[in-house]
Amino acid sequence: MANYADFQLGLYLAGMAGDTPPYPLTFAGLEAAAEAKMEHRLWDYVAGGAGDEHTQRGNVEAFLRWGIMPRMLSGAAERDLSVELFGHLLPTPIFMAPIGVLGVMTDDEHGDLAAAAASAASGVPMVASTLMQDPMEDVAAALGDTPGFFQLYTPNDRELAESFVRRAETAGFQGIVVTLDTWTLGYRPRDLQHATFPQLRGSCLVNYTSDPVFRGRLAVPPEEDPAAAALQWAMTFGNPTLTWEDLAWLRDLTDLPLLLKGICHPDDVRRAKDAGIDGIYCSNHGGRQAASAPALELLPAVVDAAEGMPVLFDSGVRSGPDVVKALALGATAVGIGRPYGYGAVLGGRAGIEFVLSCLLAETDLTMALNGYRSVADLTREVLVRT
Repeated sequence: MANYADFQLGLYLAGMAGDTPPYPLTFAGLEAAAEAKMEHRLWDYVAGGAGDEHTQRGNVEAFLRWGIMPRMLSGAAERDLSVELFGHLLPTPIFMAPIGVLGVMTDDEHGDLAAAAASAASGVPMVASTLMQDPMEDVAAALGDTPGFFQLYTPNDRELAESFVRRAETAGFQGIVVTLDTWTLGYRPRDLQHATFPQLRGSCLVNYTSDPVFRGRLAVPPEEDPAAAALQWAMTFGNPTLTWEDLAWLRDLTDLPLLLKGICHPDDVRRAKDAGIDGIYCSNHGGRQAASAPALELLPAVVDAAEGMPVLFDSGVRSGPDVVKALALGATAVGIGRPYGYGAVLGGRAGIEFVLSCLLAETDLTMALNGYRSVADLTREVLVRT
């Protein structure tokens, strides 16, 4: 078992030789450094949220309403952070949540490959977005032995949706995550102020422009008319007609584990379970889509309704204590979004690995100093309202 807390010891030892950490260690520091470096329209797309961004702030503040009960003399000198997910024994309970512009957030504009390489090195799984800067086949190959999952924005073209799923399956992804809350764009004033966003400028559409079905919908190849390809993407991207009745079609597309992302109501959990869905992904899209309740407040009821079915969670996770709190409320695994995205901005693969190491060290130390030896010890009883 790795003691991820040893990462901080390495930083102290490096300091004895005069070396200081290459990147900020707090979310606020990462955020400020990334903002200073990023092009302003891309920054607003990544950092912004829906409406007045109250939901986005609420996601973060929800974690502050919970404290962790310390237990002493519990023999927590070594911890086991491993979790099991769809038959995979993962070394840690965190995963990289999908970021639809990750590809253009690194200096070389290959951010998806950078995250995949970081996943391979760390054992932290990646949920790769449909919106990539490199083809899904290349990203899957870069994951090495670490299981990866493909996040599907279900297009309104069923043949294209089926092609995406088949390609993901053939590429070696270990599950399909269907995002439900983005059949149309949320009201995002920051993007509206610029009157554009990255995909309309042709970024992160490679999975579309490399797909034979999508290419067959174009009058000329996308290499000859990128603007026409972007327009075709915009007309294809969302699927407002997707309903519960369509789950049978989605379920029949693949034998891989199928998860629904954006499920936050217990009744929806039960309907998904009855439809043969394998996992729930509780999320409000980081506050980017609809104004809603903080996702963390909805997690316990989702977990109860799942009755043992895996529940992934993201939205507002910024630190190791946040990870511990989400696990204690019942999440099977906890997704990190903007923190590792900002690491990508600052240092590509190295920046992502640094952020993951920081989060894992803080998670490990939070468990250790509060007296919890394994993820199994993190039940709701360890939390107190503050």
